[in-house]
Amino acid sequence: MIRMLLAASLALACVPASAETLYVRAGRLVDPEAGAVLGARVLRVEDGRVAAVLPDGPLPDGAKLVDWSAFTVLPGLIDCHVHLADTQQSSNVAEPLLHSPMEIAFIGARNARTTLMAGFTTVHDVGSFRAFADVELRNAIDRGDVVGPRMQAVGAYVTVPGGGDEVTGFSPEVRIPDDMRAGVVNGPDDTRAKVNYLFQHGADSIKLIATGAVLASGTEAGQQEMTEAEMRAAVDVAAARKSWVTAHAHGAGGIKAAIRAGVRAIEHASLIDDEGLALAKAKGVWLDMDIYNGDYIAEVGRREKWPENYLRKNDETTAAQREGFTKAVKAGVRLSFGTDAGVFPHGENARQFAYMVRYGMTAMQAIQAATTSAASLMGWSKDVGALSPGHYADMIAVPGDPTADVTVLERVAHVMKGGEVVR
Repeated sequence: MIRMLLAASLALACVPASAETLYVRAGRLVDPEAGAVLGARVLRVEDGRVAAVLPDGPLPDGAKLVDWSAFTVLPGLIDCHVHLADTQQSSNVAEPLLHSPMEIAFIGARNARTTLMAGFTTVHDVGSFRAFADVELRNAIDRGDVVGPRMQAVGAYVTVPGGGDEVTGFSPEVRIPDDMRAGVVNGPDDTRAKVNYLFQHGADSIKLIATGAVLASGTEAGQQEMTEAEMRAAVDVAAARKSWVTAHAHGAGGIKAAIRAGVRAIEHASLIDDEGLALAKAKGVWLDMDIYNGDYIAEVGRREKWPENYLRKNDETTAAQREGFTKAVKAGVRLSFGTDAGVFPHGENARQFAYMVRYGMTAMQAIQAATTSAASLMGWSKDVGALSPGHYADMIAVPGDPTADVTVLERVAHVMKGGEVVR
């Protein structure tokens, strides 16, 4: 063993440093692929990706070093359910109409930066009321115009007229802007046309609104809204484009219809029943359950006097969702990490980790949900979610051991994205 460590140290010392090479010294390293916490390590980063993970040892003369030896280092976190390019939830049902597309662009830029600084280096943005606001934000980040996480974007919500994630709750005489209805569908043929339109204009993946929503007037969370045929049409178009579909679904019937239609993931899954859990496991479908969100809505929503029907539906779904989460963990159903950030303030995403542990996961399982599992759901396992060679050098440094106290993930000290320290 001593001989192996010496050889590794000599190899580390003999690698020439260059402008594209840096070293990250970690006091501890969380390896979610192995489900283990390793001792001191040095990560060699070349051209923004991890080139090697080695035991700690001497560095080449003049090497560029990021010294995180006082911290635990782990892969950048992934949130599979955020709404960056939109305003935060408020008591005003007409809030989406009060902000121009230009203002939403600036709000999205602020939310993206906040999310990255909180340690979430990759996100699945599952929609904004202004169509393609998320696509443009993703593009701005990719160009380097905006500081933010790596993103997948859905372009617009695909929903039935008056359904969940439509802008509702006020006088019928109010005309809703066309860009807020880009994904409204009537039947399978219209669904195919609208989903193709979203892909043509830059969507990476598709978000269906299979059931009613908690935070929308005129819909009930447990009620199925899109038909199975409509959802299957969306899945078929996505498959032809080598992409995937997730479905917002609270109600048990809508969840099962979405799974049968071939979606890759279910958002919320609040009222999932045992049959739905068994079906999700059999089909390998991911559940993206935002189990922190209910407490925020109950506390802040009541204090700020959100619409009473929002609060009622939140009360009807929160406890049931957490019970379903516990059952899903025990049954071995695939679970990713999704928070619905945008309902609560961006940057507070990591508060959900403690809830995942409270309701059945180990701390390591919760970390894996937000790294390897989330990367798998998004189809990006080769690039993000781990720090083995070949992955982007997306990593965070936190005080203490998150597998002993998962709440340390709420106190991220440093963030790197693609080999660049941003915090």
